[in-house]
Amino acid sequence: MSDVLEKVILVGVATGNEENCIKSLDELAELAKTAGAETVYKMYQNRDSFHPGTYIGRGKIEELRELIYIHDATGIICDDELSPAQMKNLEDELDIKVMDRTMVILDIFASRASTAEGKIQVELAQLKYQMTRLLGKGTALSRLGGGIGTRGPGESKLETDRRRIRDRAGQLSRELKDVVRHREVTRKERQKNALPVFAIVGYTNAGKSTMLNKLTNAEVLSEDKLFATLDPTTRAYSLENGEKVLLTDTVGFINKLPHHLVEAFKSTLEEAKYADYIIHVVDSSNPNYEDQMKTVYATLDDLGVHDKTVITLFNKCDLSSDIKLFDDRAQYILKTSAVRGDGLEEFQQLLTTILRNGKIYMEHIFDYSQAGMIQLIRAGGSLLEENYVPEGIEVKAYVTREIAGKIGVISKEQSVGLWD
Repeated sequence: MSDVLEKVILVGVATGNEENCIKSLDELAELAKTAGAETVYKMYQNRDSFHPGTYIGRGKIEELRELIYIHDATGIICDDELSPAQMKNLEDELDIKVMDRTMVILDIFASRASTAEGKIQVELAQLKYQMTRLLGKGTALSRLGGGIGTRGPGESKLETDRRRIRDRAGQLSRELKDVVRHREVTRKERQKNALPVFAIVGYTNAGKSTMLNKLTNAEVLSEDKLFATLDPTTRAYSLENGEKVLLTDTVGFINKLPHHLVEAFKSTLEEAKYADYIIHVVDSSNPNYEDQMKTVYATLDDLGVHDKTVITLFNKCDLSSDIKLFDDRAQYILKTSAVRGDGLEEFQQLLTTILRNGKIYMEHIFDYSQAGMIQLIRAGGSLLEENYVPEGIEVKAYVTREIAGKIGVISKEQSVGLWD
């Protein structure tokens, strides 16, 4: 993060619900704080649509000019992604640094990325954002003096131009494809192991990483900040009956998530698409948690995540007393506190029940030469009884149809509808 503390004025346009605009500006203030800026004033204008040339109207520009002087602001942040013309015109009118919501989010991602994949994804998103803003800026693309928007590529070199950005973006795209291929191989290996995968999704700062840490001792960075972690982490989690599952933490969602980031982080975000189950963590202490839930589901829909069993955890219940436990997209709902551990025992019991409902019951006596089959059942099923009798090893267990077919208890054809 930069040591430069910027004093910024937030600017929004309410094209519909005024209350939604106010909530969005409040969230933008949190984003600005995370990026290292102090919000000194918030203002918005009710309009039917954004002004095509300056985002806000002439009267609001004059009002904003006075506010910049009164509060000694060093920049303004608009709550929507500005077009290159809007940004340039506002800078010309106000003679001050102009940023938009996308720039702030990209800046935060740039400071948070720690793995090679995360850095590639962020830089690629930044370059694509910058590419659309080269026209009309010329060498003014270089922003000297530090602050939001200066982290990452292309901001500290005057010679940056469209060709160099395009070449660098092409190189990063090729590198990202290699990373994506590696991720796909890893994903296939997980599928081979037949361990159920639960993707942990949710709005940024809902407590996903804290939940993963509490359950698996993953030691993932978890802070009370937006986008504290960017890189997905997968950890094994053992249930009380000894069965193992995989929990994958994912990037937090946010309202108006820049499309450049969605595109660059697609392979990461799609961890939810390839998971067997979805764990939706909700910050129930946030007064806007219902709106945040809608944003999460809208993002999942955009990623093509459909027809998954969803477990919604209304987290931070220790900070909220009056919450409505309702989610029409979820099959299961629990109140939890990842920090205190409230509800996590019930959560583990729920996972056991869900997994058992997806399995079939088997009784079988294995020859002693087939003892290795027992380990296969332990790894991907629930072993209820294991008795050593003269005929061999007597087993009672719940297993997936796939494992039942592998160990020869049933054939692929027999597995359809059997023991349901």
